[in-house]
Amino acid sequence: MRWIHLAVIVIFAAAILIFAAQNLEIVTMSFLGFSVRAPLALLVAIVYVLGMATGGSLWALLRRSLRGSRRGAVQ
Repeated sequence: MRWIHLAVIVIFAAAILIFAAQNLEIVTMSFLGFSVRAPLALLVAIVYVLGMATGGSLWALLRRSLRGSRRGAVQ
């Protein structure tokens, strides 16, 4: 099973490297009047990391709320 996980990680990393190599052109992203010119692969990576951070925070908040509501129901 460890080899399957390793193979999936290697395939995923290869796909990311291929994507980054093929998307080096500069693009413009605008949001709320701000404008950024950067390589597409870099913008995708930044948005991905921001999504992980906000998604992880939301998941932690929901778990904490659920635990808190269970404690309140028991007492």
